[in-house]
Amino acid sequence: MREQPVPTKAVVTVAEMARMVGLSRARFYQLVGTGVFPRPEYHPQTKRPFYPEALQQQCLEVRRRNCGVNGQPVLFYARGHRPAPPTKPLRSAKPKPKTDAPHADLIDGLKSLGLGSVTADQVGAALKVLYPSGAEGVAEGDVMRAVFLHLKRQN
Repeated sequence: MREQPVPTKAVVTVAEMARMVGLSRARFYQLVGTGVFPRPEYHPQTKRPFYPEALQQQCLEVRRRNCGVNGQPVLFYARGHRPAPPTKPLRSAKPKPKTDAPHADLIDGLKSLGLGSVTADQVGAALKVLYPSGAEGVAEGDVMRAVFLHLKRQN
């Protein structure tokens, strides 16, 4: 079983070099810091790190031989082949029954906040007390908060 040679370019970024040797950028930088891989060169004007073709060959050789440029042996974990997760049909969320009750959205919100036994009559009465002239123009979240606190104080 023969490995296919990785094609090199005139220059590559550090991220590309990490991909070429099959490592994450973080792990690649870690190994550069310990001297396993050679340090990149830097563009004089932009100060951006890059690997010219000669250093690319050196990095690929380090990976192939498991021996760093500092002479230290290094073990690389092979990227494991993870089998695809089993494909069982996803359960779709049960559609909520359409309620024609007034304030249905408000009741659903109050139930999700822990008021499980709230009724449309209770919500209607609370809205009459809190907003005698109507709740138009008031943010929905503010209305829900006010009704929630009103109902909690009653209990």
